[in-house]
Amino acid sequence: MAKSQETFNKKEREKKKAKKRKEKLERKQSKKETRDGNNLEAMIMYVDDDGNLVPEKPDPTQKIEMKIEDINVSTPKMEDRAHEAKHRKGFVKFFNDEKGYGFITDAITGENIFVHAAELDEPIKQQNKVTYEVIRGQKGLNAINVTVIK
Repeated sequence: MAKSQETFNKKEREKKKAKKRKEKLERKQSKKETRDGNNLEAMIMYVDDDGNLVPEKPDPTQKIEMKIEDINVSTPKMEDRAHEAKHRKGFVKFFNDEKGYGFITDAITGENIFVHAAELDEPIKQQNKVTYEVIRGQKGLNAINVTVIK
């Protein structure tokens, strides 16, 4: 007598395949049932006053009129930045006395600005509060005329 060609593993694989086919067919049927003719309307989103996406249409009575000239898309020009303070304030984040350089963190913007020992009016240490002026160097912003606030 010949041995049966169906083994336990073959039966299990066939069961798994049949189960996957059945689940796929059920998902397909549920998608058909939930789909309606106005599917595009369900996908449309609107932008509210704060720039967030919301599903409901905004109230046209709350609309704010703006002039196109009032919208700034790029960075301000140098002459527009003339109103910025000449002397900035910040604190010394890091300073290495041996190498003679460090970084100052601006109090308002939080950006790190390089400082060299040659630009110091008096010695500084970490966490000192300082005033300084900023110039653009080869690798970024540099602090000059650095003085400690007492």
